[in-house]
This record gives sequence, structure tokens and C-alpha cells, in this order.
Amino acid sequence: MPQLDFANPLMMSKLVWLLIIFGFLFFVLKNYALPQVASVLDERAARIAADLNAARDAQAAGEAALAEIRAATVAARAEAQAAITAAMVEAQTKAAQQAAEINARLAAQVAQAEQQVRAARDQAMGALREVAGETATAMLSRLSISAPANDVAAAVDRAASEGAR
Repeated sequence: MPQLDFANPLMMSKLVWLLIIFGFLFFVLKNYALPQVASVLDERAARIAADLNAARDAQAAGEAALAEIRAATVAARAEAQAAITAAMVEAQTKAAQQAAEINARLAAQVAQAEQQVRAARDQAMGALREVAGETATAMLSRLSISAPANDVAAAVDRAASEGAR
């Protein structure tokens, strides 16, 4: 290969220029380009580490907030349960009180109704005795039997009292 002919004097100058150019590139990269790249990489690593620390702090804060929320939720549930229990007890007390009032009112109404029924029955029985006495007197007069009104009334009363048994 003619490029690798080391006996050629032009080859030595090519090698010298190659070394000079390589040395120059090495010097430029080492002193100017690579330090800047290294600083960018260091800065990036520092930023990533800071972001990771911030994320860990945020995670810890979030977990603490979550724990507070859970504790608050438990407390709120306990408070709500106590309020519900108190409301149920109060409602049951009111319901029992209202039921007692309603029962007392109904008992009074039943007693009043029974009294009215008794009065109506007594009135009806009085009217019935009167009608029975008139009917008995009319039947006796048709049969041409005369009887005093007191005897007829006493007989009707006796028959009514025997029928009531």
C-alpha cells in the first residue's frame, strides 16, 4: 500500500503533521472542550441530585400529609358516629315521648267514645222501654184488657232486666 510506505520521505512529514495536529486537538480538547463538558455533566448531576432530594422531601411531606388526613378522617368518623348515636338517642326519646302522648290522647278519646256509646245505648234503651210500654199497652187494649200504666211499665222493666242478663 503506498500510504503505508515508510521508506518514502514524504511519509515522515505526514507523520509529523499527524502528530502535530493530534497534539493540537488533544490540547484543545483537554484544556477547553472537555472541561466545559465536564462542568455541564457535573452541573447536571448536581441538579439531578437536588431534584431527587426535593422529590424525597416532597414524598415525605406527602406521606405526612396523608397520615394527617387519615388521622383527621378517623377523628371525623368517630365524631360523626357519636353525633349519629346522639341523634338516634334523641330521636328515640322524642318518638317514645310522642308515642306516650298519642297513646294518652287515644286512651282519652277511647274513654270518651265509650262514654258516648254508653250514653247512646242508655238513651236507646230508655226509648225502647217507652216504645215497648206503648206497644204493650196497645196490645192489651186490643185484647180488651185494662192494666194500670205503672204495672205495664214495671213488666217492661222486668222483661228488659231479664233480657239484659
